[in-house]
Amino acid sequence: MDMLNATDVRKNWSVTLDSVVREKPAYVKRTHDSIAIIGVQTLNTILSGYRFNVKRFNEEDGSVTLSSEEMDIIANGPDENSALRRMAAYIKEYAEEFYDEFPTWSAAPNRKPHIPYVFKALSLNIDEILEDIVCQDGKN
Repeated sequence: MDMLNATDVRKNWSVTLDSVVREKPAYVKRTHDSIAIIGVQTLNTILSGYRFNVKRFNEEDGSVTLSSEEMDIIANGPDENSALRRMAAYIKEYAEEFYDEFPTWSAAPNRKPHIPYVFKALSLNIDEILEDIVCQDGKN
């Protein structure tokens, strides 16, 4: 695999981005740093195996509570559809907050496994997140 030189990438920024989007990701070397530049469609392909798994709990008041297995997110609604919509919105909100504080959250041992889910949620809209939620019965 060829590593592009950062100086050459900087000089040919538009050409590099066109190549990344239309052809293939690029790997760039800058002094001691190595980075990958990747298009969002390719990222979505890489992350396609990641799903948002939730457990469903039917509450005594008739409402439904969903609990994310991958992230510390809980949503409740008067019915399953409402709870799922809230869960999708909470996943998106969590991903945006995680990204805003990425240096802190990505370094935390209990949050580091959230990274692929965060990037997946960032690249999807709420309806697409909703389609990627897998709901299974939990035990009350």
